[in-house]
Amino acid sequence: LLTSVCIPRHESTYKHTREDEDDTQTVAEIMARCFIPTLITTSSWEGFHFVGHEIRITEATDCYGAVVWPSALILCYFLETHAKQFNMVDKNVIEIGAGTGLVSIVASLLGARVTATDLPELLGNLQYNISRNTKMKCKHLPQVKELSWGVALDENFPKSSNDFDYILAADVVYAHPFLEELLITFDHLSKEVTTILWAMKFRLEKENKFVDRFKELFDLEEISSFPSLNIKLYKAMKKKSEASNKRN
Repeated sequence: LLTSVCIPRHESTYKHTREDEDDTQTVAEIMARCFIPTLITTSSWEGFHFVGHEIRITEATDCYGAVVWPSALILCYFLETHAKQFNMVDKNVIEIGAGTGLVSIVASLLGARVTATDLPELLGNLQYNISRNTKMKCKHLPQVKELSWGVALDENFPKSSNDFDYILAADVVYAHPFLEELLITFDHLSKEVTTILWAMKFRLEKENKFVDRFKELFDLEEISSFPSLNIKLYKAMKKKSEASNKRN
């Protein structure tokens, strides 16, 4: 009896040790993609290496939406290392909460037709970063559009013209008062064939509650986890309607 109890414990400990080691190695590789310029210039920027390019991002430290957070690096790394499984070439992609534009830039470098969206006060810096890093480098020039979650969706993004293969989102869920509007936006932009790739850092109970609400509308699959950063990467697709299920 003692032996039968001890062996599973040993196996469990070994499994967790391996997972911790894998997490540590992968996170180290992801964070190594970021570099700081050796020379101080009049305009501050941060550098990143993805898809064989040096990407220079200008941040604004006075605004949450204009800073590169670890979730964005996780999503960029995933897009690059899973380019065959999640092929971006000629796909229609929208990023919500694009912030500095890093994820949109990487998707563009991978060949996607990208629409990068965020609040109006962030669009200037977003456009600047996207233009300087994609001009003459990408198959399709990315678009930058205003998108305030839950606001004027039918007017600015009519469902009849929404044809997104992918929705990308990094660190869009945190302690802000617009979680219901965010869910409405996910739903509005999605069709049954749209794949959502969403990197999320868990901080408070609000994140868990949002995931529960999200699962009411979408089939959600955890495809990667980074315990040392408290970040999970999800793939999601809209739940099929009853009419669609009957047709199938």
